[in-house]
Amino acid sequence: MTTDIALVPEALLTTTRTVRRRLDLGRDVPLSEIDTCLAMAAQAPCGSRQAHWLVITDPAIRAAIAGYYRSAFTVKHRGSPPSRSLESAAYLAENLARVPVLVLACVDTGGPLPPGNQASLWGGLLPSVWSYMLAARSRGLGTAWTTAHLAHEREIADLLGLPAGVHQGALIPTAYYLGTSFRPAARPTPAVHRDRW
Repeated sequence: MTTDIALVPEALLTTTRTVRRRLDLGRDVPLSEIDTCLAMAAQAPCGSRQAHWLVITDPAIRAAIAGYYRSAFTVKHRGSPPSRSLESAAYLAENLARVPVLVLACVDTGGPLPPGNQASLWGGLLPSVWSYMLAARSRGLGTAWTTAHLAHEREIADLLGLPAGVHQGALIPTAYYLGTSFRPAARPTPAVHRDRW
């Protein structure tokens, strides 16, 4: 295990950040580390629906996904006011092909997405994604939960040979990170309602 600090649960939960600029793009990640994180993700508190994970390390495939990602990002954020968060996201869009491992979390419905509220469908996948990210952080790996690629979901599905009925939920760039100064972020107080709105 490679980590810079022994993370207690509170520290793990409050310092797992979206890592974009601080991904170590020049350092390989052993697939055994990814496999360990995915095994931990399988223990996530979610329903019985099984997550499907594509671990993408092939440079040509990563470059193709990065092209779709960059295109979608550019369209989505054209004309957006500058911000620190947007600059960080733009950096990732420009460098996604250089991230050593892309992990794509998918769910298999066997057909089209159901109409209406899909909370139970995605609730069977997304806790696993968060558990993967926490496991990665505990092992000295940085991640980012990304979805800009979904503007080109069909093209990426074709590129990766996803069967019909398999739907992408999140793309998680994964690499070792640079530095150790992760800390809790400034967040608003949670909007909590008791008994009634």
